[in-house]
Amino acid sequence: MDDLAKLRKSYERAELSESDSNADPMQQFALWLQQAIDAKVPEPNAMTLATVSSQLRPSTRIVLIKGFDANGIVWYTNYQGRKGLELAGNPYAALQFHWVELERVVRIEGVVEKVSATESDEYYKTRPLDSRIGAWASPQSQVIANRGVLVANAAKYGAQFLPTMFKDGPPRPDHWGGYRLKPDTWEFWQGRPSRLHDRLRYSQPTDGAWLRERLAP
Repeated sequence: MDDLAKLRKSYERAELSESDSNADPMQQFALWLQQAIDAKVPEPNAMTLATVSSQLRPSTRIVLIKGFDANGIVWYTNYQGRKGLELAGNPYAALQFHWVELERVVRIEGVVEKVSATESDEYYKTRPLDSRIGAWASPQSQVIANRGVLVANAAKYGAQFLPTMFKDGPPRPDHWGGYRLKPDTWEFWQGRPSRLHDRLRYSQPTDGAWLRERLAP
């Protein structure tokens, strides 16, 4: 592991200037996300979610963005898992996208709220059948004896909802649904040579207009 200190990379793919960036951070995000998709980077929709517990201990995990608009960034998960419990106690969170191949990072901070039951229902119906069963089968973040517990739960709920398979499928469990982070701060990072990276931060003053500022790398 002595070679870790010697690992180096020169970031030279692109630049990020105030004149070339969008005044609306959501539009800038939409552009970069589409470019990541077009570039076929691995899982361009993967993002790190950071939450903080009531003991002020931060934790992170990877979730997948499932939608975004002017109201915020949406993902779906188990409300009773660790992240759900932490968001229930502290609704402030942060997201981060890292598109390594494009030498780009997007950081987003804001307050989180649950999406409507209707939105959660609509998305749940689009999931593959095994994923819908999985939402019932997994007691997320709880200690289980072994993987056999999950397999047995999946078989149990699969049998329970078998009569619905050719109709609407299993219903969405109450403990599973969507969250929306409503951004109040964005940062767009573009790698540059000599570690003189481009960093543009957007913050929203009380008048509603986004303030765009350059940060030192």
